[in-house]
Amino acid sequence: MATSRALELKTSSSSSDIEDNNSALTDQGYQSGCQSESDSPKTLVSLLVPAYNESSIIEKNLGILCKYMQSLENKFQWEMVIVNDGSRDDTYAKALEFAKNRENILVLHHRINHGLGQALRYGFKNCQGDYIVVVDLDLSYSADHIGDLLDRIVKTQARIVVASPYMRGGSISNVPWLRKTLSIWANRFLSFTDKRSLATLTGMVRVYDAQFLKRLNLRSKGMEINPEIIHKARLLGVRVEEIPAHLCWLPQKTQEVKRVSSMKIAKQTTAVLVSGFLFRPVIFFLIPSLILFLLSAYADFYAILRSWHNYQQLALSQQFPDFTDAIAMAYSQAPHTFFIGGITLILAIQLFSLGVLSMQSKNYFEEIFYLGTAIYENNNSMKNES
Repeated sequence: MATSRALELKTSSSSSDIEDNNSALTDQGYQSGCQSESDSPKTLVSLLVPAYNESSIIEKNLGILCKYMQSLENKFQWEMVIVNDGSRDDTYAKALEFAKNRENILVLHHRINHGLGQALRYGFKNCQGDYIVVVDLDLSYSADHIGDLLDRIVKTQARIVVASPYMRGGSISNVPWLRKTLSIWANRFLSFTDKRSLATLTGMVRVYDAQFLKRLNLRSKGMEINPEIIHKARLLGVRVEEIPAHLCWLPQKTQEVKRVSSMKIAKQTTAVLVSGFLFRPVIFFLIPSLILFLLSAYADFYAILRSWHNYQQLALSQQFPDFTDAIAMAYSQAPHTFFIGGITLILAIQLFSLGVLSMQSKNYFEEIFYLGTAIYENNNSMKNES
């Protein structure tokens, strides 16, 4: 009888060791029973499911996902890749039990928690499908979104299709107020830096063209991996689409272990700001430069106005007063306006210059990134031909 596969990634003291050990250990000697494309002309879809402390819901929700994927078997072959990212409960054991005797399920394991980005990168490397669909195990996006994502990427030949609750037609329900507010504003900010081409950039539920995804040199270890993928896709000029989605947090009161929110506010805010900077660094310099310039203009206008008023007063007692005397009087009356006006003007000019340099640096980086990717593809093509 065919059984599932299980791989375990050993804990290492350095991130480079983690990345180099993706071949990992065979935990219980399971062998792959996944169908090959030679057996069927149908496209192979890899369903990637990261999991962390999901013991109370994993069996039920994996069953729902499997049942849904079976409903698509008239169009697609499929495999499921589960990545247990160092869960402290028995998520891994239950995943192995679920995968047992299911020939198209692969269970991967990190002994300690490394973050969403590392889990996804590990999963990407072990997916065999032509398309990779990433879903959240808590089913905050229902399984129906999988079919919608696949339909869109097949129809449009896009490289990435995102499930977007923030675009027109999308919706949100049962999400805690604080998390909802932070998520909305984070995506609005990133959408602004992305020139409003997408409404949702932080969402994990997506479908990828696997060949394209594996060309990307991804580095993020946390939740910032999702904007990173979009950013690098933009650099390569590929098509990225989104579909309306319904984000709904389901009640999880029966869980044996309380689920901890993955959004650590300070860390996530920093990650969003960094991602926004990578998309459009110029706005981080030009907007503050404009604000400082306006402040400088206001202070300088006030100083000039006061100097002119003093000049008029001097003109009443002198026939041809020296305007520098009027300026000196204005300085003695309000010296802070001169300091504020001068310092803010200098800072505005410096930030404007940095903004121009950032635009130039970004253009250079885009050229280098594109060239590096082209060289990588060319080398792979030559290897395949040989």
